[in-house]
Amino acid sequence: MTDDRPGVITGKTTLFGILGDPIAQVGSPVQFNRLFRSLDHDAVMLPMRVASADLATAFQGLRALGNLAGLVFTIPHKMPMVELVDELMPNGKRVGAINSARPTADGRWQGDMFDGQGCVNALEANGHSLEGRLVSQMGAGGVGRAIAFAFADRGIARLTVSDLDESRAEKLAADLRAAFPDLAAEAGPPGVGNHDTLVNCTPLGMNPDDPLPFAESDMGGGMLAVDVVLQESLTPYLAAADAKGCAVQTGLQMLEGQVREIARFFGVGTTT
Repeated sequence: MTDDRPGVITGKTTLFGILGDPIAQVGSPVQFNRLFRSLDHDAVMLPMRVASADLATAFQGLRALGNLAGLVFTIPHKMPMVELVDELMPNGKRVGAINSARPTADGRWQGDMFDGQGCVNALEANGHSLEGRLVSQMGAGGVGRAIAFAFADRGIARLTVSDLDESRAEKLAADLRAAFPDLAAEAGPPGVGNHDTLVNCTPLGMNPDDPLPFAESDMGGGMLAVDVVLQESLTPYLAAADAKGCAVQTGLQMLEGQVREIARFFGVGTTT
Protein backbone atom coordinates (compact mmCIF):
# COMPACT_ATOMS: atom_id res chain seq x y z
CA MET A 1 0.00 0.00 0.00
CA THR A 2 1.40 3.42 -0.94
CA ASP A 3 0.63 6.91 0.27
CA ASP A 4 0.58 9.45 -2.56
CA ARG A 5 -0.24 12.50 -0.48
CA PRO A 6 1.99 15.53 -1.31
CA GLY A 7 4.98 15.79 1.01
CA VAL A 8 4.81 12.19 2.24
CA ILE A 9 8.14 10.35 1.95
CA THR A 10 7.84 6.91 0.36
CA GLY A 11 10.21 4.37 -1.13
CA LYS A 12 9.93 6.26 -4.43
CA THR A 13 11.06 9.61 -2.97
CA THR A 14 14.30 11.02 -4.39
CA LEU A 15 16.79 12.22 -1.79
CA PHE A 16 18.87 15.40 -1.65
CA GLY A 17 21.05 16.56 1.22
CA ILE A 18 22.87 19.60 2.54
CA LEU A 19 26.15 19.01 4.39
CA GLY A 20 27.64 21.44 6.88
CA ASP A 21 28.86 21.99 10.43
CA PRO A 22 27.01 23.65 12.07
CA ILE A 23 23.80 22.77 10.25
CA ALA A 24 20.93 24.17 12.37
CA GLN A 25 21.07 27.56 10.63
CA VAL A 26 20.66 26.35 7.05
CA GLY A 27 17.67 27.49 5.02
CA SER A 28 18.08 25.21 2.01
CA PRO A 29 15.79 22.39 3.23
CA VAL A 30 12.85 24.78 3.61
CA GLN A 31 13.47 26.45 0.25
CA PHE A 32 14.05 23.27 -1.74
CA ASN A 33 11.25 21.27 -0.14
CA ARG A 34 8.86 24.14 -0.87
CA LEU A 35 10.05 24.14 -4.48
CA PHE A 36 9.63 20.36 -4.77
CA ARG A 37 6.04 20.66 -3.55
CA SER A 38 5.27 23.51 -5.94
CA LEU A 39 6.54 21.39 -8.86
CA ASP A 40 4.79 18.24 -7.59
CA HIS A 41 8.23 16.62 -7.59
CA ASP A 42 8.58 13.59 -5.30
CA ALA A 43 11.80 14.57 -3.53
CA VAL A 44 13.05 15.76 -0.16
CA MET A 45 16.14 17.64 1.03
CA LEU A 46 17.58 16.70 4.43
CA PRO A 47 20.13 18.54 6.60
CA MET A 48 23.24 16.46 7.37
CA ARG A 49 25.73 17.59 10.00
CA VAL A 50 29.21 16.45 8.95
CA ALA A 51 32.42 17.58 10.67
CA SER A 52 35.37 18.61 8.51
CA ALA A 53 37.39 15.60 9.60
CA ASP A 54 34.60 13.27 8.44
CA LEU A 55 33.78 14.94 5.12
CA ALA A 56 35.66 12.56 2.82
CA THR A 57 34.29 9.49 4.62
CA ALA A 58 30.72 10.85 4.61
CA PHE A 59 30.84 11.74 0.93
CA GLN A 60 32.25 8.33 0.01
CA GLY A 61 29.35 6.66 1.83
CA LEU A 62 26.72 8.96 0.33
CA ARG A 63 27.95 8.13 -3.18
CA ALA A 64 26.69 4.58 -2.63
CA LEU A 65 23.06 5.70 -2.23
CA GLY A 66 21.23 4.92 -5.46
CA ASN A 67 18.37 7.33 -4.75
CA LEU A 68 20.56 10.32 -3.81
CA ALA A 69 20.25 12.85 -6.65
CA GLY A 70 22.31 15.77 -5.36
CA LEU A 71 24.11 17.47 -2.48
CA VAL A 72 24.45 21.07 -1.35
CA PHE A 73 27.41 22.22 0.76
CA THR A 74 27.70 24.98 3.32
CA ILE A 75 30.31 26.06 5.89
CA PRO A 76 33.03 24.71 6.04
CA HIS A 77 32.86 22.30 3.09
CA LYS A 78 32.71 24.44 -0.06
CA MET A 79 36.45 24.52 -0.73
CA PRO A 80 37.39 20.99 0.50
CA MET A 81 34.71 19.43 -1.73
CA VAL A 82 36.66 20.60 -4.80
CA GLU A 83 39.13 17.79 -4.13
CA LEU A 84 36.44 15.14 -3.57
CA VAL A 85 34.22 15.40 -6.64
CA ASP A 86 35.27 13.74 -9.89
CA GLU A 87 34.66 16.74 -12.14
CA LEU A 88 34.51 20.50 -11.64
CA MET A 89 32.13 22.48 -13.80
CA PRO A 90 33.48 25.78 -15.23
CA ASN A 91 32.42 28.16 -12.46
CA GLY A 92 33.44 25.79 -9.70
CA LYS A 93 36.83 25.43 -11.36
CA ARG A 94 37.56 29.15 -11.62
CA VAL A 95 36.19 29.95 -8.15
CA GLY A 96 37.96 27.03 -6.50
CA ALA A 97 34.91 26.10 -4.42
CA ILE A 98 31.55 24.38 -4.95
CA ASN A 99 28.23 24.46 -3.15
CA SER A 100 26.46 21.74 -5.16
CA ALA A 101 27.24 18.33 -6.63
CA ARG A 102 25.28 15.80 -8.69
CA PRO A 103 25.85 12.21 -9.80
CA THR A 104 26.13 11.27 -13.45
CA ALA A 105 24.74 8.15 -15.09
CA ASP A 106 28.13 6.42 -14.81
CA GLY A 107 28.45 7.13 -11.08
CA ARG A 108 30.81 10.10 -11.27
CA TRP A 109 30.05 13.29 -9.34
CA GLN A 110 30.15 16.79 -10.83
CA GLY A 111 30.42 19.93 -8.70
CA ASP A 112 29.64 23.58 -9.36
CA MET A 113 29.22 26.87 -7.49
CA PHE A 114 26.05 28.99 -7.41
CA ASP A 115 26.51 31.30 -4.40
CA GLY A 116 27.74 34.21 -6.49
CA GLN A 117 24.97 33.88 -9.07
CA GLY A 118 22.39 33.68 -6.29
CA CYS A 119 23.69 36.88 -4.73
CA VAL A 120 23.69 38.71 -8.06
CA ASN A 121 20.24 37.38 -8.99
CA ALA A 122 18.77 38.76 -5.77
CA LEU A 123 20.48 42.13 -6.11
CA GLU A 124 19.33 42.61 -9.69
CA ALA A 125 15.80 41.47 -8.86
CA ASN A 126 15.70 44.32 -6.35
CA GLY A 127 16.98 46.89 -8.85
CA HIS A 128 20.63 47.08 -7.78
CA SER A 129 23.21 47.37 -10.55
CA LEU A 130 26.79 46.37 -9.73
CA GLU A 131 28.47 48.06 -12.67
CA GLY A 132 31.16 50.49 -11.51
CA ARG A 133 30.69 49.77 -7.81
CA LEU A 134 33.50 50.07 -5.27
CA VAL A 135 33.29 46.99 -3.05
CA SER A 136 34.77 46.19 0.34
CA GLN A 137 34.37 42.48 1.09
CA MET A 138 35.00 40.60 4.31
CA GLY A 139 35.85 36.93 3.73
CA ALA A 140 37.80 35.10 1.03
CA GLY A 141 36.53 31.56 1.63
CA GLY A 142 34.27 29.60 -0.68
CA VAL A 143 31.29 31.95 -0.64
CA GLY A 144 33.57 34.99 -0.71
CA ARG A 145 35.37 33.75 -3.81
CA ALA A 146 32.07 32.96 -5.52
CA ILE A 147 30.61 36.39 -4.84
CA ALA A 148 33.80 38.21 -5.82
CA PHE A 149 33.91 36.49 -9.22
CA ALA A 150 30.19 37.03 -9.81
CA PHE A 151 30.53 40.73 -8.94
CA ALA A 152 33.52 41.01 -11.28
CA ASP A 153 31.41 39.44 -14.04
CA ARG A 154 28.91 42.26 -13.53
CA GLY A 155 31.52 45.00 -13.96
CA ILE A 156 32.42 46.30 -10.51
CA ALA A 157 35.28 48.81 -10.65
CA ARG A 158 37.19 47.91 -7.47
CA LEU A 159 37.20 45.19 -4.84
CA THR A 160 39.13 45.27 -1.59
CA VAL A 161 39.03 41.91 0.17
CA SER A 162 39.82 41.22 3.83
CA ASP A 163 40.24 37.91 5.61
CA LEU A 164 41.69 36.71 8.92
CA ASP A 165 43.96 34.59 6.72
CA GLU A 166 45.78 37.35 4.85
CA SER A 167 47.28 34.91 2.35
CA ARG A 168 43.78 33.80 1.36
CA ALA A 169 42.75 37.41 0.73
CA GLU A 170 45.91 38.02 -1.30
CA LYS A 171 45.25 34.92 -3.41
CA LEU A 172 41.66 35.94 -4.18
CA ALA A 173 42.80 39.43 -5.19
CA ALA A 174 45.52 37.97 -7.42
CA ASP A 175 43.11 35.49 -9.03
CA LEU A 176 40.66 38.31 -9.76
CA ARG A 177 43.36 40.49 -11.32
CA ALA A 178 44.41 37.59 -13.55
CA ALA A 179 40.84 36.91 -14.68
CA PHE A 180 39.74 40.57 -14.90
CA PRO A 181 42.72 42.80 -15.84
CA ASP A 182 40.59 45.95 -15.73
CA LEU A 183 39.42 45.30 -12.16
CA ALA A 184 41.29 47.02 -9.32
CA ALA A 185 41.43 44.10 -6.89
CA GLU A 186 43.53 44.19 -3.72
CA ALA A 187 43.75 42.77 -0.22
CA GLY A 188 43.32 45.27 2.56
CA PRO A 189 41.52 46.23 5.78
CA PRO A 190 37.69 46.16 5.75
CA GLY A 191 35.87 49.36 4.95
CA VAL A 192 38.98 51.49 4.59
CA GLY A 193 38.94 53.99 1.72
CA ASN A 194 36.19 54.98 -0.68
CA HIS A 195 33.60 52.22 -1.02
CA ASP A 196 29.90 52.24 -1.84
CA THR A 197 29.24 48.52 -1.24
CA LEU A 198 30.00 46.44 1.88
CA VAL A 199 29.75 42.64 1.66
CA ASN A 200 30.03 40.24 4.58
CA CYS A 201 31.10 36.78 3.40
CA THR A 202 32.02 35.50 6.88
CA PRO A 203 29.99 33.74 9.60
CA LEU A 204 30.03 36.93 11.72
CA GLY A 205 26.45 37.47 12.82
CA MET A 206 25.53 33.84 13.37
CA ASN A 207 26.12 34.29 17.11
CA PRO A 208 24.61 37.17 19.13
CA ASP A 209 27.98 38.24 20.58
CA ASP A 210 29.79 38.39 17.22
CA PRO A 211 31.44 41.72 16.33
CA LEU A 212 30.22 43.57 13.25
CA PRO A 213 32.21 42.79 10.09
CA PHE A 214 32.36 46.52 9.30
CA ALA A 215 32.48 49.53 11.59
CA GLU A 216 29.31 51.63 11.70
CA SER A 217 31.44 54.63 10.73
CA ASP A 218 32.06 52.93 7.35
CA MET A 219 28.32 52.84 6.61
CA GLY A 220 26.35 55.69 5.08
CA GLY A 221 23.28 56.69 3.13
CA GLY A 222 23.16 55.51 -0.46
CA MET A 223 25.49 52.58 0.17
CA LEU A 224 24.66 48.90 -0.37
CA ALA A 225 25.18 46.37 2.45
CA VAL A 226 25.12 42.64 1.67
CA ASP A 227 25.24 39.74 4.13
CA VAL A 228 25.50 36.00 3.47
CA VAL A 229 24.46 34.98 7.00
CA LEU A 230 21.08 33.25 7.04
CA GLN A 231 18.72 34.71 9.60
CA GLU A 232 14.98 35.37 9.59
CA SER A 233 15.44 38.94 10.83
CA LEU A 234 18.20 41.40 9.93
CA THR A 235 21.59 40.45 11.27
CA PRO A 236 23.16 43.04 13.64
CA TYR A 237 25.37 44.18 10.74
CA LEU A 238 22.43 44.73 8.38
CA ALA A 239 20.37 46.34 11.14
CA ALA A 240 23.18 48.83 11.73
CA ALA A 241 23.55 49.43 8.00
CA ASP A 242 19.81 49.93 7.60
CA ALA A 243 19.83 52.49 10.41
CA LYS A 244 22.61 54.36 8.60
CA GLY A 245 20.51 54.57 5.42
CA CYS A 246 22.10 51.73 3.44
CA ALA A 247 20.12 49.50 1.12
CA VAL A 248 20.45 45.96 2.49
CA GLN A 249 20.35 42.41 1.14
CA THR A 250 20.01 39.41 3.43
CA GLY A 251 21.46 35.93 3.25
CA LEU A 252 17.95 34.57 2.84
CA GLN A 253 17.44 36.69 -0.28
CA MET A 254 20.71 35.35 -1.66
CA LEU A 255 19.59 31.78 -0.98
CA GLU A 256 16.27 32.40 -2.73
CA GLY A 257 18.23 33.80 -5.69
CA GLN A 258 20.08 30.54 -6.24
CA VAL A 259 17.57 27.80 -5.38
CA ARG A 260 16.17 27.48 -8.90
CA GLU A 261 19.70 27.67 -10.37
CA ILE A 262 20.76 24.69 -8.25
CA ALA A 263 17.48 22.88 -8.95
CA ARG A 264 18.16 23.16 -12.67
CA PHE A 265 21.65 21.78 -12.05
CA PHE A 266 19.99 18.82 -10.33
CA GLY A 267 17.58 18.41 -13.26
CA VAL A 268 14.52 19.45 -11.24
CA GLY A 269 11.92 21.51 -13.07
CA THR A 270 13.86 21.65 -16.32
CA THR A 271 16.45 19.75 -18.31
CA THR A 272 20.16 20.23 -17.45
